[in-house]
Amino acid sequence: MTKSKTSKTEEKNFDYDVIIIGTGPGGEGAAMNLAKRQKKVAIIERYHQVGGGCTHWGTIPSKALRQSVSRLIEYNSNPLFNQNDQVKQLTFQDILSHASAVIRKQVSLRSGFYNRNRVEKILGEASFIDAHTIRVLHPDGSVEKISAKQIVIATGSRPYQPDNIDFTHARVYDSDSILSLKHAPRHVIIYGAGVIGSEYASIFRGLGVKVDLINTRERLLSFLDAEMSDSLSYHLRNSGVVIRHGEEIESVETSDDAVIVHLKSGKKMRADCLLFANGRTGNTADLNLAAAGLKADNRGQLKVNDYYQTEVDNIFAVGDVIGYPSLASAAFDQGRIAALAMVDSKSKAKLIVDIPTGIYTIPEISSVGKTEQELTEAKIPYEVGRAQFKHLARAQISNNLVGSLKILFHRETKEILGIHCFGENAAEIIHIGQAIMQQKNGGNTIEYFVETTFNYPTMAEAFRVAALNGLNRLF
Repeated sequence: MTKSKTSKTEEKNFDYDVIIIGTGPGGEGAAMNLAKRQKKVAIIERYHQVGGGCTHWGTIPSKALRQSVSRLIEYNSNPLFNQNDQVKQLTFQDILSHASAVIRKQVSLRSGFYNRNRVEKILGEASFIDAHTIRVLHPDGSVEKISAKQIVIATGSRPYQPDNIDFTHARVYDSDSILSLKHAPRHVIIYGAGVIGSEYASIFRGLGVKVDLINTRERLLSFLDAEMSDSLSYHLRNSGVVIRHGEEIESVETSDDAVIVHLKSGKKMRADCLLFANGRTGNTADLNLAAAGLKADNRGQLKVNDYYQTEVDNIFAVGDVIGYPSLASAAFDQGRIAALAMVDSKSKAKLIVDIPTGIYTIPEISSVGKTEQELTEAKIPYEVGRAQFKHLARAQISNNLVGSLKILFHRETKEILGIHCFGENAAEIIHIGQAIMQQKNGGNTIEYFVETTFNYPTMAEAFRVAALNGLNRLF
C-alpha cells in the first residue's frame, strides 16, 4: 500500500478522518469498520434515506417481490389451500406493499447502525473540490465544504439508459423505475436476460403477466454452469415465458397504450410496457472526479488495487462503482477490507476468490466454485454427484420438488471444486458446501458429507445424497 502524500500539518486541519460517499453496502461496510477503530467518519447520502440502491431499488425490493410471488405460486399449486380451483391473483402493486414494508425495516435498522457508531450522516449531493475536500449540495440548496484525510467512493451504479430509448415515457421502465409501476400490465417485454432481467421475468410471469424476454447472448446467464442455465431456461419457458436469444434492439416505438420493440433481426413485438434491463453504469458522472485526479472508464467505473485504493493514494472505491462482482454481499466485504487497509497500510485482508452467487429467479439458483465447462477446459479430472430435490423428504413435505444439487469434486483427492444448486432456497443451501470448500489441510473433501450426520428431514440432506451419488461413480 502506498501512503498518502498529505503532510502532517495538513492532517490537523481535516474535518474528518474519513468521508464516505454513499450509504449502500460498500459504504456501510467501510463506515462501521472505521468507526469501530475510533476514526471520525462522515457518510454522505444524496437520497433522503440511507441504504443506497441495494435497499431502495435493487436487491431488497426485487427479492421481496420475488418472495411474495413465490408464495403466491405455492399457494395456487397446493391443493390443500386451493381446494375450489379458485386461483388467487395479485397485481404488481399488491406485492409492492410488502416490499415497501421490508425497505422501511431495513432503513430503520441501518440508520441505527450509524447512530450507535457515531457516524455523522450528511444528506446532499457530493462532488470533489480536490483529493481531500468535498462539496456537499444540500436539499435546501445550501452548500457545505468538508475535508478528510481519506475518502471512500461507494456511490453504486444505476441502470444503463441508451440515448435512442425514451425513458421518460410512461410505458418504458428500467429496473429502478419499474418499482413505480402504476398500471397492471398484461404483457411485458424485458430487454436483457441477465440476473435482473431473468428475476423480473420470473416475477411478472408468476403474476400471470405475459413475458417476452429478449437475450442479447446465446444462452441465459452464460457465466453459470451450463446445466443450471439450461434448467432456468426450461422452467421459464415451461411457465410461459417467451425467450428470444441473440437479439438486439433496433428501436422502440411508443404510444399512449403500448410499446412496439423493433429488433435488428427484423422481428417486432408489441406489449403494454418495456423493462430495459441491459447493463448498469457506475454513479460517478456528478462527482467531479477530475478535481481529485481521477477518471472513470466508459462504464463510469473506477480502477482499484486489491485493497480498493484508487490511483490517488488517499481515495478508495468499493461496490458497484468498481464493477465485478457487483454483489451486495461482496460490497460489504470490500468496504471492510478497504477500511482495514486505510487504518493499517500493511493489512493483507483480501476478498475471497470463491464468492457465491445467488440468483433469485423462480426457481432460485446459487453456485460457488468452478463450473463443469471450466474444469473440462482446464483438463481437471472431476466427477459429479447429484441429488434431485424430488427424492428428499423435506422437499416432498414442503412441495418444493423442482430442483437439484450438483457437487463437482476431484476424482483423486476428492476435493470439492464447485457446487451448483437449482431450486427453492438454493442460496441458503449452498453455504453448507461453501463452508467445507474453504477448509484447509485436507478439510475440503466430499467425504465430509458422508461421514457427518445431518438433520432429517432437511434440504441440507441433499449434500449427503449428492456425495454418495458421486462417490459411487469412482472406480
